[in-house]
This record gives sequence, C-alpha cells and structure tokens, in this order.
Amino acid sequence: MENSTRRSVLAAALAGAITVASGTAAQAGLDDEDRSVPGPCGGDSGPPALLTVDYANGTLNSGIPDLTTTHATADDASYIVASGADHAVAHKVTLGDPSYVSDGAPRSESATNDVHEGKFVVGDEQRYEFSLLLKDWKPFAPGDSESGDIVFQGKHAGGNQPSFYLMTKRNSIAFRSPILGLQAGVVGDFRPYIDEWMHFRVDVRWTDDSTGYYRVSTRMPGESQFTLRQTYENVKTFHPVNPAEFGYLKWGLYRPGQTLEQGDVPTRTVHHDDIRVLDLSQGSHQ
Repeated sequence: MENSTRRSVLAAALAGAITVASGTAAQAGLDDEDRSVPGPCGGDSGPPALLTVDYANGTLNSGIPDLTTTHATADDASYIVASGADHAVAHKVTLGDPSYVSDGAPRSESATNDVHEGKFVVGDEQRYEFSLLLKDWKPFAPGDSESGDIVFQGKHAGGNQPSFYLMTKRNSIAFRSPILGLQAGVVGDFRPYIDEWMHFRVDVRWTDDSTGYYRVSTRMPGESQFTLRQTYENVKTFHPVNPAEFGYLKWGLYRPGQTLEQGDVPTRTVHHDDIRVLDLSQGSHQ
C-alpha cells in the first residue's frame, strides 16, 4: 500500500497546482433550469481529490500540460463546448473518415497516461467520477447494428486491454471488465436523458490478486445522490496481458468494430466534464 499512502500525502500539496477546479467548481449542464445540477460530480466532501479535469479554463487539456488530448486529426474530433457557467469537452467520431481514426480504430479520446495523479498502480484504492452527455444521440431501433460505443476506460498501459470500461449498448449503458468476462447494465434506458448530463462513479481497489473490487454508481438527472448499481468483490482488478507497471484513464468516444457497411450510425458525439480521481485509501467511503 506504499503507493496509496504516497498519493494521499501528495494530494493536498498538489491540489492547487494540478486541479483546475476551485471552491466555485464547474457545474456541467446548467443550460436551463430543468436540467440536473452535477456540481463536481460528487456533491459530497468525502475523499481527497488527486486530480480534477473540469475544462473550466476552456482548453482541451484543462490547464494540465501533460494531459493527452485526441490523436485523431479531424479539426472537430475534440473541441470545447459551453456548459453552464463554463465548459466541457466534446469528442466526435465519423465512421469511414480516416481523420477520425486513432491507433488504427475509429476513436477520439483524452487520457491521463502522462499525468502522474491520473495513473493507478497495484495497491491504490481510488474513485473515478465523470459526467457524460450523449449529444443528439440516435437511439437504437430493432434491426440496427448492435455495436457499442465506449465512453470511459480504466486502461492498463503498454497496449493492453482495459481493466474496465463503460459503454453504450443498444439504449443502455453497461459496465464491463473484458478480461474477467464481467458485464452489467448500470443505466437501463438512457433515452430519456439524451442531451442531459448523467453522472458516474467507479470505485476500484487495484490488486494483482483476488482481493480487489469494482463498485459502480450512477446519479441521473433529477437525482440528488449516487445509487450503487453493481458491485464485484474479491476480484483481480490489475491484470494486464502484457507487462505493465501502471494504468490510466481515458474518456471520449471509441467505436470498436463499427463500419458504415454494417449499418452503424455514421457520426456520434459525446461530451464529458468533471472528471475526478479521488483517494479512497484513508478509509471506507460509500
């Protein structure tokens, strides 16, 4: 647990330098009074934040120099949008256009692979929070392609598969750990919330034995508290196939295996805001 202790000590010292958010943190999705108020995606004063990416300053790296922005080359693969009092980030992917291809696949994502506070190692116990808006999203209808869109990942470094990710699947949002073969729906039907902010929380104890856990919670528009949707206890959460010393976070839009020929939606766009990494190592937090 040495790494977790070190991270919690660093958190207080680095909060001002690394975190763009302040006491008047961004409130994504305040477009009108009918939309939910996410605040900094948590609404409580619980565990200390190691990293906050809130796009309040209106830049793609949110003022964090080493934050990776999209590798797709299209001008609108990633861009800043107005959101309430400040900003959020948009990622867009159009199938069949090579300028929306990154690392050989149709995707546009931001990542913490070069941000120390955005990495995780064996022994860490962390909470990941983010706000998600499915922009002008075309719902699934019978006969449509059933391919899913990945919107958030906890990724092992070194070209490995993710430890976990959240994805749209038909008209739902699912949590999945592909190597462990785990999958569960956490939003049964997102259609009432298209173009509104949904909020997600994933708690993880990172272990290379079977003492880890995943706990997934959501806070939907109109709700004031997070609700626990799925728990996997006593599982190995750090499990790269190729050697890797750390993992990191990715958010945006990844459309694996999708093509125009098989009838997938040509263009998708998602918005993200209030991405936070919190340290759970100092005690139990529900």
